[in-house]
Amino acid sequence: MARIAVIGCGPAGLMGAEVLARAGHQVHCFDAMATAGRKFLMAGKSGLNLTHAEPRQDFLTRYGSARPWLEPALEGFSPDDLRAWAHGLGISTFTGSSGRVFPEGMKAAPLLRAWLQRLRQLGVHFHMRHRWLGWQDGALRFQTPAGEQCYDYQALLLALGGASWSRLGSDGAWAPLLAARQIPVAPFRPANCGFDVAWSPSFRERYAGQPVKAVSAACPGFSPRRGEFVVSTQGVEGSLIYALSAPLRDALARDGQAAITLDLAPDRPQEKLAAELARPRGRDSLANHLRRRAGIEGVKAGLVRECLPRELMEDAKRLAAALKALPLPVTAPRPLEEAISSAGGLELQALDGQLMLKALPGAFCAGEMLDWEAPTGGYLLSACFATGHQAARGMLHWLAAGNGQGTAPDTDETG
Repeated sequence: MARIAVIGCGPAGLMGAEVLARAGHQVHCFDAMATAGRKFLMAGKSGLNLTHAEPRQDFLTRYGSARPWLEPALEGFSPDDLRAWAHGLGISTFTGSSGRVFPEGMKAAPLLRAWLQRLRQLGVHFHMRHRWLGWQDGALRFQTPAGEQCYDYQALLLALGGASWSRLGSDGAWAPLLAARQIPVAPFRPANCGFDVAWSPSFRERYAGQPVKAVSAACPGFSPRRGEFVVSTQGVEGSLIYALSAPLRDALARDGQAAITLDLAPDRPQEKLAAELARPRGRDSLANHLRRRAGIEGVKAGLVRECLPRELMEDAKRLAAALKALPLPVTAPRPLEEAISSAGGLELQALDGQLMLKALPGAFCAGEMLDWEAPTGGYLLSACFATGHQAARGMLHWLAAGNGQGTAPDTDETG
């Protein structure tokens, strides 16, 4: 039986702890926060989206360039496995009309309570308010309410999270500890975030907080997708915007500019729109004409006025084309602290196929601290669970090969 340390009590760390405890090892979980799963609970406030029920190939494409190395983890602990695991905790799941999978009741708290109870029954020890400070003489060093303490270990699972929502524990403070050991860490960037738009004062005052529904959005590198978003004081946010966040963010960094292309009437062909808009409007104002002939009113009409010159709106063909491809320039992503998740983190080249650090044998990594990103819709949580599962399985193979006997892996003093 090995003494194993797991640092980070989010989904990745807790999943790893469960796999390791079931194998009979002595597992100690550490977290800087007072309770486990703080960000997990926050994710469940508006309905915990565990995973997605779409076909496997479609599901895997959501991970973009990270797919090749995430695929083995997602095969080893698939969306179906995740649902079966939840059912084993007494939590039934259902699939919504969008294909998203939720627990019955939609909340995270009942699932987390059942999970923590299971882990304690398996003998997992929890050490809360323990902030990891690095290593000292081969042991893990923590800041605790009782002062600095050190813990010996034979294998280590790091599941420290990304760098968004720092008040819930994901603050990226671990990055310098690994970078100091020449382990490559990519700069953190906001993912699944909103974007700034240079609204006019009148538009901002009138429409901030209003949802824009039944639209399609696209940008270079991202095919059109149906959905909705919200006009904010600073710009735009919401699920449809989050889906475009990676290509928009990267375009802004690369080119200094980016724009969303909006289809404000996705159910109306452009030719029919042009024909309707070309009909005489008589005494109707342009606003009434747009409402009656194109179904464009409210915040959609406000976007048209905000983004198009007046002379274009007097030309039915050009106006119809603009309604189907309205350019909305964005100026910057919202700050990392506001993002749902983060890109960047531990670079994949630092890990072997079992998610073990090449520079630190016996130390495995999982979850959002790794350099990958995915859209909302269950994809983030699925990969966190799956990488925690894979890292733990990798650790079991490493231990079974006779590694980790006696003392902790050799480490220099850091932190």
